[in-house]
Amino acid sequence: MNQKISILGCGWYGLELAKLLIEKKYLVKGSTTSPAKLHLLDQEGIAAHLLDLGVNEAQIDTDFFESDVLIISIPPKKSASEQHLFVDKIKQVIKAINCSTIQNVIFISSTAVYGDHNKSVNEDELVKPVTDSGKAIVTAEQLLKEQEGFQTTVLRFAGLIGPGRNPGRFFAGKTNIPNGAAPVNLIHLDDCISLTYQIIKQNAYGYTFNACSPDHLQKQDFYTQASLKAGLEKPVFINELKDWKIIDGSYTNKILNYNYLVASWGDWLKSDKP
Repeated sequence: MNQKISILGCGWYGLELAKLLIEKKYLVKGSTTSPAKLHLLDQEGIAAHLLDLGVNEAQIDTDFFESDVLIISIPPKKSASEQHLFVDKIKQVIKAINCSTIQNVIFISSTAVYGDHNKSVNEDELVKPVTDSGKAIVTAEQLLKEQEGFQTTVLRFAGLIGPGRNPGRFFAGKTNIPNGAAPVNLIHLDDCISLTYQIIKQNAYGYTFNACSPDHLQKQDFYTQASLKAGLEKPVFINELKDWKIIDGSYTNKILNYNYLVASWGDWLKSDKP
């Protein structure tokens, strides 16, 4: 019997992941908060579910949670006043999982949990978030990891780029951009999807992984080249090094034997790949 996978949040990453999993013959359920998007999910072969957490617990779609694996891909809002709502949503999800057939969870987290403390960090590093969203994500990680009824793997994505997220647009035309010598911590959508698939395929649950390309160009070099590649106005950075971090994503290779598909930003910038 094919494994059932539910993806909570079929956005930029979740939708593309669902397409790959269907290609690999998994049975995929996907959630959206938008009624208009249900048809799009159905067209891709995804069993579409309308699910808006936090509106009314009584409206939780129990069928969505009748799967083997749940992937949680719902980032917190940027507003500081709304961070508690994100934690409340995770608590609601946990409650639904504990009443379901789900055995394993992949929680899409962020390397923002580390903050910028001027050093290289791996999964053994104590998390020290400095943003409200980072703090909310840490709380969500802890809530999920402490559950006894299912296993959770935390997948901490670095800065996301790929189709629809052209980094050349981030700073194009801007001047006096601080911290130009800081290293970049980025991951391409292809690696986000491929890493998630390997976790499922290898049944690698109960882990925490940093997901970040091993290449850490200076911010001023990467974004200048990215803007020029996109045909946009060149940004101007201040050549200085203030707060920074380097995300060590090598643990994925040790546990999953994973090699990054986009391991050199220089090569990627020279290619036609979006």
